[in-house]
Amino acid sequence: MRIGYSRRPESRFPGRQLLIAASGISAVLLGTWGLERTISKPKVDVAGVFNSHPKTDPRTIRLKKFLGKLHCPVAYLSEDFVRAADDNHLDWRLLPSIAIIESGGGKAYIREKNNIFGWGGGEIYFNSVQAGLQTVAYELGRGPLYRRHNSLGKLHLYNPDENYAQQVMAVMRRISPVVKLGSEEEIVKIDGEYVYMDKAADIARR
Repeated sequence: MRIGYSRRPESRFPGRQLLIAASGISAVLLGTWGLERTISKPKVDVAGVFNSHPKTDPRTIRLKKFLGKLHCPVAYLSEDFVRAADDNHLDWRLLPSIAIIESGGGKAYIREKNNIFGWGGGEIYFNSVQAGLQTVAYELGRGPLYRRHNSLGKLHLYNPDENYAQQVMAVMRRISPVVKLGSEEEIVKIDGEYVYMDKAADIARR
């Protein structure tokens, strides 16, 4: 027993069938042409794209390099450290230095708490490391307890241990011996290392 039609039914309008078939082919061709136009990669002026981006903040360059040399997991937050410091009128070296003393720059802390700064004795929970960064930056810069003090005064309040402030300040000096880096041109790269312009001449003489 055969299943199916024994023969195809003949159309009473063969001309109409041809017209529909021709229209379908045209639609497929037009659709394919449109798809090719859609997926084709536009030409991009690479130089124009790169020139449109602002120059990297020299503090971010220096901080990322420093944290990278210490293999600190928070190196990717270098830009966030600098921006949070600016937003809250802090020395840009302060927050990463506290993070290094408290958690080795993100090497040793309770992951569930996201507290790399030892804030609240390390018992405070944050939704993320970035959230902790924003909170601590705000409290140190704008909080009523800290806002009227300089970096040294803030550190004495942060941890009254007599050695704590000096430990953090020592890391700050290692990050950069100066606070203000006026422009990107003050830092140059020599043999893969970022150095100050005034030290470049000494390196060149070696």
